[in-house]
Amino acid sequence: MSKRAAAALVAGAMVTVLTACGSGGGGGSADKGAGHKLVVGFSQVGAESGWRTANTKSVQESAKKAGIELKFSDAQQKQENQIKAIRSFIQQKVDVIAFSPVVESGWDTVLKEAKDAKIPVILTDRAVDSKDDSLYVSFLGSDFVEEGKKAGEWLVKEYQGKSDEVNIVELQGTTGSAPANDRKSGFGDVIKADAKFKVVASQTGDFTRAKGKEVMQAFLKAQSKIDVLYAHNDDMALGAIQAIEEAGKKPGTDIKIISVDGVKDAFTAMSQGKINVDVECNPLLGDQLMDLAKKVKAGEQVPKRIKTQESVFTQDQAAAALPTRQY
Repeated sequence: MSKRAAAALVAGAMVTVLTACGSGGGGGSADKGAGHKLVVGFSQVGAESGWRTANTKSVQESAKKAGIELKFSDAQQKQENQIKAIRSFIQQKVDVIAFSPVVESGWDTVLKEAKDAKIPVILTDRAVDSKDDSLYVSFLGSDFVEEGKKAGEWLVKEYQGKSDEVNIVELQGTTGSAPANDRKSGFGDVIKADAKFKVVASQTGDFTRAKGKEVMQAFLKAQSKIDVLYAHNDDMALGAIQAIEEAGKKPGTDIKIISVDGVKDAFTAMSQGKINVDVECNPLLGDQLMDLAKKVKAGEQVPKRIKTQESVFTQDQAAAALPTRQY
């Protein structure tokens, strides 16, 4: 193998890691000379769940496979860290910026800076609520409102023909985040048509297993009757299962559990009868994101909104699907 070919292979395998607070310098990987490799700056929410870990792995592996240099930043669930990372990407003159916003609001200023620098921005997994949609070229991710509706539709069907009041507790995701807002509204829109469904308590569990357990413990102490738990993600549902079992109740039977994500641990819990239904939210967006980045850099027209394809899984499907789950 020639020295040039060996060097190319080494360069193709490199993934540059950027800390969330780093400001970095210009030049280097952003040199626009002949043979320039596509450079993507990617700011991730954090590592708060199994879903997020799978999402990060997908992005990193897809970048390597596509021969794209990835500058990766973990925001540790803090918006200020993401803003610093995006400004660092701008300073380094990356070709494309992609990020999964911690919350929906407060992005206009930094996205305007990227636009002024002529660096296209792709939103992945989560949306922003900016009125100026020229600040980003495309949003790739799930329809969180639809996920909430699917959860609500399962519940309505499960209690069809029954008139007794159904007391629901809700574990919300991170306050102000798109999935928390949308999964709540989609679910609410479906169940509000039937007065027997009552959300008796709703509180954030920050998408984490530990917080999900803590909040569920509080729900169990405060509420004399809980029929259903609706969790905005699997990690919170799994934490809540621990709290339910420690309280001497049987998850999936004494308290029906509806969750969102579809991670492997949740499929295991479903196969054991502890989760009743799981609305899938696919984290494996890496290949689509890298393909999108290439098209954007090449000046191709891309859709403003790209949705991922997802399913709904019940207990009878979980055991069969478990061996094939990739995350």
